[in-house]
Amino acid sequence: MSAVVSLDSLLDQRRVWRGQPTPRAPSRQPSGHAALDAALPTGGWPEAALTEILLPGPGLGELHLLWPSLARLTQAAERVVLVAPPFVPYAPAWQAAGLDLRHLAVIQASGRDALWATEQCLRSGSCAALLCWPERADDRALRRLQVAAESGQTLAFAYRPLREAHTPSPAALRLALDDRPGHVRVLKCRGGLAPVTPIGFAAGR
Repeated sequence: MSAVVSLDSLLDQRRVWRGQPTPRAPSRQPSGHAALDAALPTGGWPEAALTEILLPGPGLGELHLLWPSLARLTQAAERVVLVAPPFVPYAPAWQAAGLDLRHLAVIQASGRDALWATEQCLRSGSCAALLCWPERADDRALRRLQVAAESGQTLAFAYRPLREAHTPSPAALRLALDDRPGHVRVLKCRGGLAPVTPIGFAAGR
């Protein structure tokens, strides 16, 4: 003969322990975009890891996506490095975004030299964040950058063409900028499921 016991009665009698969801600790590396942070498992950029940002073309807010984080780091006297940017950074725009240019360094290189410089900077731990624009980077090269970011405890961001979305990547996070400026899709995020719909961010920041 089986007995049916109400779960509510067991809870009332304190005979069953009711667990409480553990609140997510604030990320040490928030993106500065509330909707994006809410969608990411870590609540912000994955720490000491490689993040890929895939672009259908330049000028869709790819810098605005990172400027809040870079401003926070440089204002805390943390170094940010750009390796082989495709255009000369326009200093007034970076300053207007809140960056302290005293803590921004630019390395001009190309091809394998750019990948080598990126890996050495990441591995050295001499910067808090690094942005790179690798011309050609296969899975092996990206894996080296991921390992270097882990070794140097550095935020690494690689801007790459959108056509690379169908190739495997060791990056902890992969984002794709939408054709509409100010929207990004999460293609892959370590530790959680990627949101289905694009996420808006402050592209006019």
